[in-house]
Amino acid sequence: MLKLSRLTDYAVVALFRLWQDAPQQKTATQLALDTGLPEPTLVKILKTLARAGLVSSRRGSTGGYYLEKEKGRIVSVKQIIEAMEGPIALTTCIETPVKTACAISACCPVQGRWTVVNTAICDVLDRVMLADMHPVQVVPPAAEEAEKAVAHG
Repeated sequence: MLKLSRLTDYAVVALFRLWQDAPQQKTATQLALDTGLPEPTLVKILKTLARAGLVSSRRGSTGGYYLEKEKGRIVSVKQIIEAMEGPIALTTCIETPVKTACAISACCPVQGRWTVVNTAICDVLDRVMLADMHPVQVVPPAAEEAEKAVAHG
């Protein structure tokens, strides 16, 4: 099963919250309270994201983490995944030279074809920006009916 790590999922949540509150600066403690994420985990994530240049930070008693509002429009989900997990590679033969990738590389009938799939997935992830991760609001059916009744009075 293809599945992102919990840290990567949390990284998207933290970045999205920083983007929503931009340009306001947040401490890890404030961000943990805002998101419900565990603070020690969040500190680790924020340091990783800062090293990757996806968030900015200020040290000191008035320090914290922040994200410029425009950055949310240019930071892709692919960049976040790669910052947290490294290069995206669905199979071993994508991340290492084919001859040393696995025991069947010499006779593999699909040798090199996983690259097409990997590239397609990477292209999609690169087109989805942090700002696109805004949650879709679902209106419960009962509320929708009530709104219609009020509108038609």
